[in-house]
Amino acid sequence: MKPDKILLDHGSGGKISHGLTADLLLPVFDNPALAMLDDGATLNVLGGRIAFSTDTYVVDPIFFPGGGIGDLAINGTVNDVAMCGATPLYLSVGMIIEEGFPMADLERVVAQMGRAAKLAAVTVVTGDTKVVPKGAADKIFINTAGIGIIPGNVNVSGANARSGDVVILSGTMADHGMTILTQRQGLVFESNLKSDSAPLNHMVADILRTGCDIHVLRDPTRGGVGTTLNEISGKSNIGIRIYEDRLPVKPAVTGICELLGFDPLYVANEGKLLAFVPADQADRVLTAIQRSPYGEDACIIGETVDEHPGRVFMKTRIGGERIVDMLTGEQLPRIC
Repeated sequence: MKPDKILLDHGSGGKISHGLTADLLLPVFDNPALAMLDDGATLNVLGGRIAFSTDTYVVDPIFFPGGGIGDLAINGTVNDVAMCGATPLYLSVGMIIEEGFPMADLERVVAQMGRAAKLAAVTVVTGDTKVVPKGAADKIFINTAGIGIIPGNVNVSGANARSGDVVILSGTMADHGMTILTQRQGLVFESNLKSDSAPLNHMVADILRTGCDIHVLRDPTRGGVGTTLNEISGKSNIGIRIYEDRLPVKPAVTGICELLGFDPLYVANEGKLLAFVPADQADRVLTAIQRSPYGEDACIIGETVDEHPGRVFMKTRIGGERIVDMLTGEQLPRIC
């Protein structure tokens, strides 16, 4: 049944969120670039191609182990542009700030953004700042948009997965989501759990330099790996089989998820990518990813198959199979 008002679920990145896009936004703004529903739009400009993406960050708390809303806003848009196979170049920054927000915190946020932009080798070239009355926003919200250049020989899209592809995940799942949850709830565990927020554009450049035929690149943020794989499977009309015993999860994250009832497959990441490549080229791509400081735990988690087109399923540790569906509702609001 269609709800008569917006719910937190509409921002989950899962089924309800996709329904909002398909039912409300696409009919109004429908065009070929938007209809691809990739991490960013691929646009033909003056004989070349650019990637253009935008995202808004409302994470709570705004500072957390491993980062904060400032570097998250830079890294997130850098990564979305990079997942189009582009080299990110320029970003815009828009901030909505609540009246009474401490100036020291704003300086800290901006310093985070500056460091993150320098690390990613991108330039913030334009922006905007608005201040709203106290209570009209929660501390600070940030929007970033980015553009980058796509090399002529690169054709990356969530619709490009092919039969015989191997699925590579660049590292452990659910680090960011579980960090935000534990910080938000004041939960204390004997672990050094921290967000995986990181710029992945240099890793993507290394992947492309292998000369391999890269079909899909995606960063599994809201909705996690499980939801992102469903998006790719549906857009490519291909089956995807993953293996439970290959999924990389840190022991501390596994323990917290088991304690609190979360499935790491559906928990947000902010510094990981999925790559779909032909099986005979997978080792070269995997090696390139593992050489990155953000890819040491990269591994092959599955492959595409002809059976079950448009579905994702998992080979369990005990030898059975189960469907991995798209996230249904909102597990963790304001995760990014």
